[in-house]
Amino acid sequence: MVVYGATGRGRLVEVHCLYTENYLVTVHRDACPELTALATRLKQRAEPRPDHVMLLYLVVNTLIDGYFPVLADLDDQIDELEDAILQRPTDQQLGQLFDMKRWLIALRKVVDQQRDMFATLTSGADALPGMTPDAERYYRALYDHLIRISDLVDSYRDLLSGVLDTHLSTVSNRLNVVVKQLTIIATIFLPLSFLTGFFGQNFGWMVNHITSLPAFLGAGIGLPVAVTVALLVVFRRRGWLSADGTVPPAGPADRPHMTRHERWHIAQPLKEPARP
Repeated sequence: MVVYGATGRGRLVEVHCLYTENYLVTVHRDACPELTALATRLKQRAEPRPDHVMLLYLVVNTLIDGYFPVLADLDDQIDELEDAILQRPTDQQLGQLFDMKRWLIALRKVVDQQRDMFATLTSGADALPGMTPDAERYYRALYDHLIRISDLVDSYRDLLSGVLDTHLSTVSNRLNVVVKQLTIIATIFLPLSFLTGFFGQNFGWMVNHITSLPAFLGAGIGLPVAVTVALLVVFRRRGWLSADGTVPPAGPADRPHMTRHERWHIAQPLKEPARP
């Protein structure tokens, strides 16, 4: 029997179990602290050692229960990653998302195989040597745990897909904000370029008449400043200068079709209702 467990670092440990009615041998290349702790507890317990079918249950149950704290840590990592993405998305977060999804895919493969194996054992299609009705109930609990783990893996995969969509949406929104700001700057300089180009032409009338200081201040400086201020006012009224693009609420002056009575009610501040 081949059973997989998860260590505290989120890595999968492959454990081969050679089981008979007389002995149980477990072989694993990677370190598995859970099995080491189980062996220590079995050596230190004063009660008689359980039979081999229950000993196999203890080994498998120790490996399967190791999934739950790892998945709980993964849940916390997903929450922290989502909060960090909402604050400032980076390429490193995107790589972390793909690593988590890749690990969940590998976990789903081994969990599904173990779930099918224990479904075969508990359904009676295949039986372990020395299996008793009391021990069968414990193995059914293992099957239920694997079903829960499989559901958790599916839910976390959906969460990661949602976090990935959040990352892409946040990056797209920030790009839209940057493009909007650059467009506003280009739009402001467009009429200024036209004015400077127009007054820069060497027509005789302008050369002969725009010669005094008031004409220079009015046409050369005042007109570009007035155009810039007018554009800023228009952009602000349309909500293009705000980071989120929200349009400010329209006041009574923006609704010329309203009656004087309606304008008066809108202009009045809201009052709290009288308490009984």
